[in-house]
Parts: sequence; structure tokens; C-alpha cells
Amino acid sequence: MATVDQATHEHSVGDSLGGDDYRRRDFLSIAAVAFAGVGAAGALVPLIAQMAPSADVLAQSTTELDLSAIQPGQAIKASFRKQPLFVRNLTPAEIAEANKVAVSSLRDPETLAQRTKEGKANWLVTLGVCTHLGCVPLGAGEGENRGPFGGYFCPCHGSAYDTAGRIRQGPAPKNLAVPPYKFTSPTTIVVG
Repeated sequence: MATVDQATHEHSVGDSLGGDDYRRRDFLSIAAVAFAGVGAAGALVPLIAQMAPSADVLAQSTTELDLSAIQPGQAIKASFRKQPLFVRNLTPAEIAEANKVAVSSLRDPETLAQRTKEGKANWLVTLGVCTHLGCVPLGAGEGENRGPFGGYFCPCHGSAYDTAGRIRQGPAPKNLAVPPYKFTSPTTIVVG
């Protein structure tokens, strides 16, 4: 009988040792995976950080413009993200002309109010890139051809835009794009 008790005791001691082996092995597996995860995160942080835009690129992401020198009826050309930017101070007559156009007759229907800021309907800010093939339209410079609708005229393929920068004639499918911008003072805007 003593041999049976002794064998049972040895078997239970072996089970408990085997259980400790499993716990140790589980701990080592979890620790190895955690260590690998921390190592992978440590390697990814510099990789992701180097993909962030540099300071000079961030500086080009916005453009600040002083509008105080732009007279009614005048437009200027500036640059935003290496693209031409047109800023026009519309006259009351140009605003009235834009507002009397039936929006349903437009290829890309937008009102002047949708293309300007509330209370600042005289300031039209658009990218100076024709939506047909990317040429730079005329009309922002002094004495340039503004086309039959008094806005902008693309010399490449004849697209004509009205005083609100909306496509009225020619192959361009869309209006001149209005970039995101905000007034930071009554005479200063930040584009971008």
C-alpha cells in the first residue's frame, strides 16, 4: 500500500512541477511578445516622425494677404501652395451682375454668396487655375482680357468665367476653385 501512496505522491508532485513549467513558459511567451511590441513601436515612431512635413513645407501651407491696397474692380495675383491665387474686390455693379444670373442656367451652379464670405460679398478669392486643363486664366492683371462675362478668360481653350469666377462658356467643367480662407481682420485674409 505504501508503494501506491508513494506513486500517487510522486505523480502529484510531477503535475505541480509541470504546471509551474507551463506558467513559466506562458510568462516567457507573453514577455517576449510584449518586448517585441515595444521594440516595434520604438522603431515606428521615428519612421512616422520623418514622414511629417518639414517646417518650410508647413510655412507654405498658408498664405496671408493684405487686401487694403486692392481697389474696387481690381484683382491681384498671389501664390498659394505654388499655385496662382486670384483675389478680386468686386464693384457693386459686378456683384449685381453676378447675382442676376439664373443659377439654374450655370454648368456648375453656385451663387456669389456661396463663393464668398458672409458680409464680404465684394471679396472673391479663387485659385487661378482653369478647371479644363490647368492653364492660368487672364483677368487678374491690369489690362488683361477678362472675357465676355467680365471675369476671367482662359487663353488656352477659350473658357470664360464671370465676375464670380463661375464657368459660363468654353470647355471648363467647373467654376474656379475657392480655397479655404478666413478673414483675420477687416483687411487681412489667411488662405489655407
